[in-house]
Amino acid sequence: MLYYLFQYLNEIDFPGAGVFDYISFRAAAALITSLIISMIFGKRIINALRKQQIGESVRDLGLEGQKEKEGTPTMGGLIILSAILIPTLLFAKLHNIYVITMLIATVWLGLIGFLDDYIKVFKKNKEGLAGKFKIIGQIGVGVIVGSILYFHPDVKAHEKVDSQYVLAANEVDVTDKHAEFNKGTDNKWIMTTDKTTTIPFVKNNEVNYSLLSDNVWIGFGLFTLLVIFIVVAISNGANMTDGLDGLATGSSAIIGLALAVLAYVSSNLKFADYLDVMYIPFAEEMVIFISAFVGACIGFLWFNSYPAQVFMGDTGSLALGGIIAVFAISIRKELLIPVLCGIFIIENASVILQVSYFKYTKKKFGEGRRILRMAPLHHHYQKKGIHEAKIVSRFWIVGILLAVITIVTLKLR
Repeated sequence: MLYYLFQYLNEIDFPGAGVFDYISFRAAAALITSLIISMIFGKRIINALRKQQIGESVRDLGLEGQKEKEGTPTMGGLIILSAILIPTLLFAKLHNIYVITMLIATVWLGLIGFLDDYIKVFKKNKEGLAGKFKIIGQIGVGVIVGSILYFHPDVKAHEKVDSQYVLAANEVDVTDKHAEFNKGTDNKWIMTTDKTTTIPFVKNNEVNYSLLSDNVWIGFGLFTLLVIFIVVAISNGANMTDGLDGLATGSSAIIGLALAVLAYVSSNLKFADYLDVMYIPFAEEMVIFISAFVGACIGFLWFNSYPAQVFMGDTGSLALGGIIAVFAISIRKELLIPVLCGIFIIENASVILQVSYFKYTKKKFGEGRRILRMAPLHHHYQKKGIHEAKIVSRFWIVGILLAVITIVTLKLR
């Protein structure tokens, strides 16, 4: 909203109004604003949750320090969502299709998580929203996101190709303001609306989804299935990770910083040219959104770090994972998710393997056996006697390492 105000002020030559044209300024403003919202207004929201007796109900799993968490305010994801949405609405171009996509995904998944928390807290149903309804909701956002990214005309990319493939200079698309092409060089940029993505660690690392099928609807179906799978896997992985104070929040902030780097270089022609990566016009507004995302996570971590004063609940965890998934898909980096979101994937996989192995051994031997002492993985280490804060710190270190590896893929091929 402020962007449009300052754009008007710039048109009438108001001093300093032109600063809003800079992505770096608006991203920094979004980050600072999200920190202010989450840290200052977050305290008031926590107090309101406490007055309403919206506290965490903790099952007795025999873990150290577990009972102390009983009654800690939950549904703190409302703080995170507010700190993401408000700065984005203030500083981003709201007509940008990527921003619209991220807002839809954030609100949609936030509502699913809120409904789950509401049933747990106010309806006194510890199971919360039935799993099948969560999956239906996640599939819904996957279909919407897949449709937008597959069919919307503003979702496009520029690929650098050798000049021999460009028959004439007028074939090079220069319709958007970012297209400052170097026509005299050995390489030129061509526009493509095909659904390409980036393969990590490989030279000439773009692959086209349309190669899967010449039929547009089959291609759309396959692409949408991939989007649904990624959204479900990462949002549930973040949900599983949210079991120790600050674990999901800190891990999400680390992932968000890596995504901010990837989004910035992919939406900047000069950096994309230098790094020889896919250039995605109009995606620069994603940097503003992810800056607000990082600020929201860090600000919430102020209250969520050990010992936690508030838990995000499914309101926050489902939204965080879904946001990361949709963001990575939007900037054509979904194949980097197994590396970047390794913490979420391992946590999710540990539960799946634990349950599957238990059922298999019970059926075969008449007695269920376990791979881990407890799932998800972080509870396994708690059972081994490692302090919660140390587990979280070590998971963060692993998350930082994975984020660095992800960023290094820009040049390591």
